[in-house]
Amino acid sequence: MDVVVVESPAKAKTINKYLGPGYKVLASYGHVRDLPSKDGSVRPEDDFAMDWEVDGRANKRLQEIASALKGAKRLYLATDPDREGEAISWHVREVLKSKKALEGIEVRRVVFNEITKSAITAAFEHTRGLDRELVNAYLARRALDYLVGFTLSPVLWRKLPGSRSAGRVQSVALRLICERELEIEKFVSREYWTVGAEFRTPAGEPFSAFLTHLDGVKLDKFALPDKAAAEAARGAVERGRFAVAQVERKQQRRNPPPPFITSTLQQEASRKLNFATKHTMRIAQVLYEGVSLGGEIVGLISYMRTDGVQMANEAIHACRHLIERDYGLPYRPDQPRFYKSRAANAQEAHEAIRPTDLSRRPESIARFLDRDQLKLYTLIWKRTIASQMEAAVLDQVAADVASADGRTVLRATGSTFAFDGFYRLYHEDRDDSEGNGATLASPDDEAERRLPPLHTGAAAALGACAAEQHFTQPPPRYTEASLVKKLEELSIGRPSTYASIISVLQERNYVRLERKRFIPEDRGRLVTAFLSSFFDHYVEYGFTAGLEEKLDDISGGRVEWKAVLREFWNDFSKAVEGTRELRVSQVLDALDALLGPHFFPPRADGKDPRACPGCANGRLTLKLGRFGAFIGCSNYPECRHTRPLAVQNGAGEGDHATAAQGPKLLGRDPASGESVTLRKGPYGFYVQLGESALGGKKGKDAAQPKPKRQSLPGGVSPANVDLDHALKLLSLPREVCRHPDTNEPVLASFGRFGPYIRHHGHYVSLKGDDDMLTIGPNRAIALLAEAAIKSSARTLGAHPADGLPVIARRGRFGGYVQHGKIRANLPKGTDLKTIGLDAAVALLAARGQAGTGASFGRARGRSRARAGKTAIAPKAARKSAGKKTGAVAS
Repeated sequence: MDVVVVESPAKAKTINKYLGPGYKVLASYGHVRDLPSKDGSVRPEDDFAMDWEVDGRANKRLQEIASALKGAKRLYLATDPDREGEAISWHVREVLKSKKALEGIEVRRVVFNEITKSAITAAFEHTRGLDRELVNAYLARRALDYLVGFTLSPVLWRKLPGSRSAGRVQSVALRLICERELEIEKFVSREYWTVGAEFRTPAGEPFSAFLTHLDGVKLDKFALPDKAAAEAARGAVERGRFAVAQVERKQQRRNPPPPFITSTLQQEASRKLNFATKHTMRIAQVLYEGVSLGGEIVGLISYMRTDGVQMANEAIHACRHLIERDYGLPYRPDQPRFYKSRAANAQEAHEAIRPTDLSRRPESIARFLDRDQLKLYTLIWKRTIASQMEAAVLDQVAADVASADGRTVLRATGSTFAFDGFYRLYHEDRDDSEGNGATLASPDDEAERRLPPLHTGAAAALGACAAEQHFTQPPPRYTEASLVKKLEELSIGRPSTYASIISVLQERNYVRLERKRFIPEDRGRLVTAFLSSFFDHYVEYGFTAGLEEKLDDISGGRVEWKAVLREFWNDFSKAVEGTRELRVSQVLDALDALLGPHFFPPRADGKDPRACPGCANGRLTLKLGRFGAFIGCSNYPECRHTRPLAVQNGAGEGDHATAAQGPKLLGRDPASGESVTLRKGPYGFYVQLGESALGGKKGKDAAQPKPKRQSLPGGVSPANVDLDHALKLLSLPREVCRHPDTNEPVLASFGRFGPYIRHHGHYVSLKGDDDMLTIGPNRAIALLAEAAIKSSARTLGAHPADGLPVIARRGRFGGYVQHGKIRANLPKGTDLKTIGLDAAVALLAARGQAGTGASFGRARGRSRARAGKTAIAPKAARKSAGKKTGAVAS
């Protein structure tokens, strides 16, 4: 029996069914070994020798493969048909060879683009050896990524506290996001006006037109810069008598887009389906490996990591047949469409992403797929069919309507579909305009915007006329789709790596995704500024793209892989060595100089933007703290003024525009007269009563007591916080009422896990419409009663010492009894329903001798609360006492 190795068990199950009983198909579960995450795994001084480490779980899989090879004649390595798949096959072979499991066994490589019976059968009839050039390209890429990460990251940690790591491609992607943010913040909006008018033809049919010429001069975009100019132009239009001066008619053909490659699939899934790139690739993997259709596992799409746009002839013919049958002969072009990739470094060996069987229409298999799988399959199916459909034809009309003297001209435009072509099935979405300001609507947008029949010389009766104000807009922030598109345009990274690059940037808190757009975090901006200052060459777009081209040359056998590594390492190691003597203060000075114009733009009143508002002669500069960078006064610690690392002019959006203003004075507390401010700390936004002692001394020697602070609850926008709201937050915990049974206070407050109410040491989280600031006595008592029922709470009686109730409850880790703030676990085997007051008092007494505190759960390896500490029980407030809460750093 021959042995076949693939990556996943799902793929193994499907292929095993196709191959039959003469084969045993096993899964490697992805990569079986990698470079250990420690310094020295790649040794440049030893001709770039690499140390590989087999994962513990992978070792078990490899042992299974080695056992299966006993008595076998051949080993087929059938991993994915790309560079990464070739690398997995190479690793499997090398480990098995080291185990002496391949003696007398022929090793063959099997490659297929889709998991169908015909494709698998054909692949096993045309096997080959391992592609050494692809393996070398993988080794070079892996070594480069390792050397950059494990050489550059320690430099960041030493010179820029708070930074996480740097990467060969991720740092360049981060630079794109940060530079776009700088563009937005530097952008100065410009006002302009347009004048539009409504007309009617002699037959009474309405149409609209916009002013293009005034006083015989063609107007550019900013020809009407203000309201006065616009009103003067409107007056000139209203005084004129108009007729149609000329009519232009033309047809435009729109060709369909090519079938999907990895990057375009990620972009369209993001635009049309709101899928993250990672989610898109996860679903595509499932569709490729196979889905059960009525008990039969079938691969629904071809391999999804590809940059080739061509399709197999069989697939093209199937498309054309389906188009003619289902949409009619006019929708099928006379000749098949053949596409060629525009990317300079595209690997044309792989097909585009397409359905394996185009007769499987989405609606016919919908019952076998979940919602997201069906959405993605439908998108792929439609794009594939549309790529072979006839072009769309648009009739475009433009008419000039001129005054009698010809000095005032307005233009009316419109278009209609003469033939919808591929638009009948599919329309590709687009990203935001990269330019500034408004742009003319495209024919796509104007499709079916009809004009009535217009003829040269026909009168045009003027109706309403209006001037409209506009402002130019900054370039949009990157979405996942537009970032992928930009990376692809710059030839940075590979399409198969874009999802992981985006995930890493978010996981390391370098960027955040807000309203589907990337915004760089403070940490990300500093890292980019640092790398641009001291390692500029290595985060240049051209350098990174050039390195990608060299890696492709390695895979094509045109250059030796270690030569590429040597060339890179010689220069890179010198650049790193050049930063060894840098002091943190020098780094801060360099970053302060680089980011100064951004964080301290000129003020409208002409005053120094770096002047500290907290003291008379301090200068605001960039500083580093435990949680990253911030802006502080040069007179620290005498002056404690700080503000977040953000632009002071409020150029950001929403919450972050508020933070950009630094500590925002909301007003003064009527009771104490102290200031109430809105601030941003390392954990988010909070309100504060009094002056900040942040960064001052702590403990007994503190110069002043720590001011009272309260984090903003989730869902509360800083822009909506006023003095009244802030005072309510600062008044927490709020006494709602006295409990009718105990006469103890019922308190409402906000903790680490959200809002809650508390009574006699028992906490209940507030959810839904229950608000800690407004909840009333009846609702609070009802919630406590409901929680008591759920926890099987039972009052055993009054404690003989003070008359307070002794309560038996069921907690997360078992039953316990409670008196005030003292809790004692019930011994194993004790029934919560039958324990009496005397037994409970004895348990509490024993617990009290050990110290006042809570003990949640039985041993189970969990640490118990220290003696003398008050226990905080439930989810809503656990660990909130004595710790940082929400947004506030202690």
